[in-house]
Amino acid sequence: MSEYRFHIENSYTPETLPMDRLAEYMAAYARLLGETANVHFQGIKTGSAILVAAVDEPAQPKVQDRVRSLQRGSAPKDALKAFDELDEMLRKDNATGELSGNDGAVILPFPGRTRPEPLVFGPIRQEGSLEGQVIRVGGKDDTIPVHLRDGAVIHSGLNATTDLARKIAQHLLGPTLRVYGSGTWYREADGSWVLKSFKITDFEVLGDEPLEDVVASLRKIKGSTWNEVPDPVRALLEDRHGGGDAN
Repeated sequence: MSEYRFHIENSYTPETLPMDRLAEYMAAYARLLGETANVHFQGIKTGSAILVAAVDEPAQPKVQDRVRSLQRGSAPKDALKAFDELDEMLRKDNATGELSGNDGAVILPFPGRTRPEPLVFGPIRQEGSLEGQVIRVGGKDDTIPVHLRDGAVIHSGLNATTDLARKIAQHLLGPTLRVYGSGTWYREADGSWVLKSFKITDFEVLGDEPLEDVVASLRKIKGSTWNEVPDPVRALLEDRHGGGDAN
């Protein structure tokens, strides 16, 4: 059985590493090595926190090839993503790291805190809209925080005046709302947009009926041109989600 050791330098010791942070490191570490059914956590070594993983014999060649491909920079996307996740955690923990093998030789260095800060563009202000179910309204300031849930995404940087928040609160855990206003966005180095804040100026309630039913109703309206639209469902989806992008 071969072993790999992930060193977290200049930050945690086994006694100070929080359990929830350990779980995050271990999850990314497992994704880095792959072959998760045959890779086992052996414990934390003393000194700086050293996470030890043991690889069953049948999986050793595959894990070794995966690690070597990371050295060459030609690894599968999921392995490269796991490397970036580990390195970002190290950066946030003001630490560096390294992966070593049985002989103690460093296989992969992780720059962590020595890596240059990622470029962030912004803030960029833009009028637009967001959608979601109201899951929280409340606060003690002049502007009231509003939280919307759009699938797996939680929009938590929203706020509204007291009067408007009171109207929005009537739809708590109810139908989907579309809120209008002015947002402040930042663009991350990977091209993704992050919403910092959004001032709500108005909103509307969106129907929860299936889009196919909406299209059928629209096509029945006299003079409607929806029969000429090749993909009306897609058109409605673009209309619903097109207002919140920052380009």
